[in-house]
Amino acid sequence: MSLAMAGGVSVAAQATAHASPGTATVKAAADSCAYPYVCLFKNGVKIGQFKDVTSTWQNLPSRPSGPNLVIQNTRRDDVAHIRWSTGTTTCIAPQRSFTVSGGTLTGIRISSSATC
Repeated sequence: MSLAMAGGVSVAAQATAHASPGTATVKAAADSCAYPYVCLFKNGVKIGQFKDVTSTWQNLPSRPSGPNLVIQNTRRDDVAHIRWSTGTTTCIAPQRSFTVSGGTLTGIRISSSATC
C-alpha cells in the first residue's frame, strides 16, 4: 500500500459531489500528481497518494471531506473507486479528476479495469 496522509480534515454533513475538470484546483492537482498515482488534494495541498492496484479497500485514516477536496487519477488505464462514509462509492475514470463538494471519504481502491 502506498500512502502519504497529513493533517486532520473536518467532517461535512452530507455526501454530495460533482466532477469539475475545468477548475483551477483541478489544474493544480494535475500538475503535482505524477503518473501512476491517485492523489487527494485539500485546498490545493496534497494530503495523500496511492498507486497500488488492490482487491480490497485502503482505508483513509484522516477521513477527508469536501469542500475543496480533489481526487486526481493520473493512471492511464486503471479506475479509482472512492468510498463515502455512507457506504456508497464513486468511480473515477483514468486520467480524470473528481471534486468533492461535501461528504466524507473513508476508503480508496484502484482497480485494473479501464472503465467505470
